[in-house]
Amino acid sequence: MKSQLKLGIILSYLTMFAKNAIAILYTPIMLRLLGQSEYGLYQLVYSVVSYLGLLSFGFGSAYVRFYSRYNRLNDGIGLAKLNGLFLIVFCLISIITIACGSLLIYNIEVIFGKSLTEYEISTAKLLMLLMVINLALTFLSSVFDSYVTANEKYFFQRIIQLLETVCNPFLALPLLVMGYKSVSLIIVTTVLTFSKLIINVFYCKNKLHMSFIFKDFDFSLFKEIGTFSFYIFINIIVDQINWSVDKYILGVFGGTVSVAIYSIGGQINTLYMNLSTAVSSVFIPRVNKIIANDYDDNSTLTDIFTKVGRIQFIILSCILSGFIIVGNYFISVWAGTEYHTAYYVALLLITPVTIPLIQNLGIEIQRAKNLHKFRSFVYLFIAVSNILISIPLTIKFGEIGAALGTAIALIVGNIIIMNIYYKKVVCLDMEYFWKEISKLLPSILFAFCIGYLGKLFIGVTNFISFITVGIIYLISFIILIYKYGFNDYEKELIFKPIQNYLERKYD
Repeated sequence: MKSQLKLGIILSYLTMFAKNAIAILYTPIMLRLLGQSEYGLYQLVYSVVSYLGLLSFGFGSAYVRFYSRYNRLNDGIGLAKLNGLFLIVFCLISIITIACGSLLIYNIEVIFGKSLTEYEISTAKLLMLLMVINLALTFLSSVFDSYVTANEKYFFQRIIQLLETVCNPFLALPLLVMGYKSVSLIIVTTVLTFSKLIINVFYCKNKLHMSFIFKDFDFSLFKEIGTFSFYIFINIIVDQINWSVDKYILGVFGGTVSVAIYSIGGQINTLYMNLSTAVSSVFIPRVNKIIANDYDDNSTLTDIFTKVGRIQFIILSCILSGFIIVGNYFISVWAGTEYHTAYYVALLLITPVTIPLIQNLGIEIQRAKNLHKFRSFVYLFIAVSNILISIPLTIKFGEIGAALGTAIALIVGNIIIMNIYYKKVVCLDMEYFWKEISKLLPSILFAFCIGYLGKLFIGVTNFISFITVGIIYLISFIILIYKYGFNDYEKELIFKPIQNYLERKYD
C-alpha cells in the first residue's frame, strides 16, 4: 500500500506537470485560434453551467468515509448496498442535470441577452447543451472514481488522468484549426469523459470486483449520508461562488473581453491549486482509516497534516515567488499583450489561496471527524460577502476588482477563521504546524531576493532575459531550500527512491 501511495504522489505530479506544460503550450495557440471574444464566451457559458455541479449535493465526497466504515467491518453486503445506493443517487442527479440544463438553454436570452450578440447567443446554446451532457456523464463516473480512490489504486487512477490530460489538446487542436471554434473544445472533453466512464466501469467490475445491491437499503444510512453531505454541499456552493461568480458578474457588467482576461488569471490560479491537491488527495483514504479505526490520534493527524503542508508550501512558494518575478512578461508573451492585466488578477487570486492550499488536507480531517459543519457555514457567509464586495469593485475596477473581492473573502474566511477552528475544534497543533512552516521562510525569502535583484539588474524584456532570470532564481531556490529548508524526512523522500533504484541496478 505504501508503494501505491508513493506511486500515486509521483504520478500525481507527473500528471500535474504534464497538465501545466500542455496548458503553457496549448493555451496561447487556442487563444489565437479562438479570439478573445470567443474564448470569453466559452468561459462565460462554462461559469454558468458549472453551477449545475452543485446538484451532486456533496455525495461524492462522502463516499470514502462510509466505504471505510464497511471495509473496516469487512461487510461485503453492506458495501454492495452502499454502491447501489450511490449509483442510483447519481443516476437521478444526472437526469436532473439534463432537465435543469434544458431549462437554462431555453432561457439563455434572459441570462445573457443584454451583453451578447445574436451569434454569441446561438453559439452559447450549443456550448451549454454539450457542457450539460458532459456534466451528466461526469456525475455517473464519480461513483466509480470514488471506489478506485477508496481502494487506493492510485496507479490506475493517475494513468487515466494523465492520458486524459495529454489527449485533450491533441484531439482539440485539429478541430480548432478546421474552424470549429469553442464547440470543438467541449466535444473533445465530452468524448474523453465518456471514454473515462467506460474504462472506470470495466476496471471496477473486473479488477476490483465492485458489486451492487439495489434493494433492502438502510434508509437511516441514507439519512446519515445526506446529513454528512449537506455540509459538503455548502462547501461546494462556496467554491462555486468564489471561483465562478466573478466571471458571471464580469459578463453582466463588463462583457466577454473582461471575462476572457479574468479567465487567463483564473487559469493560472487553477493550475496553481492543482499543485497542492496532487499530494493531499492520495492521503484521503489514510486519514479516513485513522478515524474509522477508532484511534482518533490528533498527534498522528497533526504530523501528516504538517508533513503534507510543508511539501505543498515548498512547491507553491517556489511557483508564487517565481511568478511575482517574471509572471508579467510570461502573461504578455503567453496569452498576448491584450491580456497583461491578467497578471494582477492571477496575483490577487494565488497569493491569498496559498495558505488554505497548504492546509487542504485539513478539510479531509474535518470530514473524517464529521466536524465540517462550522466550516460550511463560515464559507457560506464569506461567499455571500464575496458577491456583495465584488459587484461594486467590478463596476469600478473591472476584472482586477473582481479578483480583489475574492481575495478579501479568502483572507478572512480561509486563513483567519479556519486556522482558529483547526486549533480550537479539530484539535490540530497549529503552533507546531506554523513553526515547521516558518523554518522554510528564510530560504524562500533569500531566494526571492536573489531572483528579484536579477530582474532589476538584467531586466525581463525578452525571452533570453526571461530564461536567465528564471534560472538564477530557480537554482538559488533549490540550493537554499535543500541546504537550509529541507528536514530529514523531505531529503529521504527525494533520495531514497534514487538510492533504491541504484541498489537494484547494481546488485
